[in-house]
Amino acid sequence: MKSLLIPAFVFISTVAFSQQEKAFVINGNLNGKFEPVQKVYLSYRANGATVIDSSQLKDGKYSFAGKVVEPVRAQLLARPSSVKEMSTWRARRKDVASIIVSPGKIEASSVDSFSNITLKGSPANDELAKIEKEMKVINQKGEELNKQYMDFDKAKDEAGKNRIMAAFKNLDKESKSIFRNYLKANPSSPIAMIVMNQYAGYDINADEVDPLFAALPASVKNYPSYKEFSDRLAVARKIGVGRQAIDFTQNDTLGKPVSLSSFKGKYVLVDFWASWCGPCRRENPNVVTAFNKYKDKGFTVLGVSLDQPNAQERWIKAIHDDGLAWTHVSDLKYWNNEAAQLYGVRSIPFNLLLDKEGKIVAKNIRGEELQTRLAEIFQ
Repeated sequence: MKSLLIPAFVFISTVAFSQQEKAFVINGNLNGKFEPVQKVYLSYRANGATVIDSSQLKDGKYSFAGKVVEPVRAQLLARPSSVKEMSTWRARRKDVASIIVSPGKIEASSVDSFSNITLKGSPANDELAKIEKEMKVINQKGEELNKQYMDFDKAKDEAGKNRIMAAFKNLDKESKSIFRNYLKANPSSPIAMIVMNQYAGYDINADEVDPLFAALPASVKNYPSYKEFSDRLAVARKIGVGRQAIDFTQNDTLGKPVSLSSFKGKYVLVDFWASWCGPCRRENPNVVTAFNKYKDKGFTVLGVSLDQPNAQERWIKAIHDDGLAWTHVSDLKYWNNEAAQLYGVRSIPFNLLLDKEGKIVAKNIRGEELQTRLAEIFQ
């Protein structure tokens, strides 16, 4: 489900951007019947690093000060004295407020629930409020779908889970429509790059994104997020449906080099995964079903693992445990896997379906969608 998230920034020299950093101040207060709170925390990313600051609560007031190059998504968290475990605390939505940190002075006021926050003096947060108002119904639908999915998962009802995933896709289209319309109407918005990252998602459709990105004003072109997104978009242009897949070579589990181009003549699912990835492992039985059904008809799978250095044994064990009887390669560089870098992989599972000539015919098809697509090809 899409909701506005903290954008990920690559490291960019702080020297290059230090002259553009501008100060921000957040003055906040808690009113109403709060649980006893000792500290408030502020978390955000700037110049490729995560910043976590804290402020001691005094007479219901707290404050933060710092510098940022551009508006960035952040979280304010009130930690009640009664909450000891970090995981429990972060799960309490009433203690978390999502805001935009941007140059200038922000006045924050919370009544009863910390998530029920009012922000003044920040055009960026005013713009965020407009989008969140439109997204409210969609997010509510998403929460309900999550509950239904968990019920179907407990009942091992695959058909029910597939229906929920289809509903999620429709909901995702609705949310993307909101982001797209906002960017078309507000290209000079102070949160344009934050919305752009959310609209594009992890798997950028360059044909959809290019016109919106081109319309952004010159004022954002020195932002770190603009440069990072521009690099991602350049990769996306190379790996769209209909493009020739980029060749790469990595070692298999025995240390033998294997090239993607060696699979020409077959339909191949290039499957980026890892032994530590829960969603990947849950999808593996579906891929096994597809492989066994069509392996004698010209279909195969190439698994590319994003396992960590020194994790070869865990990688191989997962292959055997899940019954993945196809070719597997990895350089064991985790998220820096060179093949993953070529394809701009930022989340897994991630896959591409290639035709016999090595052209990309589909991306990120899983579950019933994978079975349907292969049935169409091999009918």
